[in-house]
Amino acid sequence: MGITKTEIFTQEQNQLSMLLKAIAHPARIAILQQIISANACICGDLVEELGLAQATISQHLKELKNAGIIQGTIDGVKVCYCIEPTTWSFLQNLFGDFMSSFVDPRGCC
Repeated sequence: MGITKTEIFTQEQNQLSMLLKAIAHPARIAILQQIISANACICGDLVEELGLAQATISQHLKELKNAGIIQGTIDGVKVCYCIEPTTWSFLQNLFGDFMSSFVDPRGCC
């Protein structure tokens, strides 16, 4: 298997790829949806809401946090998570631009 040549791609392409890779799991999408729908930081409610093991949720939260999509704060023995607004806005702009760049050519293929 070859090495990915990330240097041949733009910074935006690499960043969008990294962020989408971090989101690209149904459990992570569900976690993000829960955080967004709560409209507040979530502290430990995800196990009951999603029906996944705590260890599984912790691993997914770690991936999202490492990508900078969420942020966590320690509240006693709990870690509370919320959307990282700067990264979320950046992702919205990059992905929105990418998705809106397609213009249906009508009759192609």
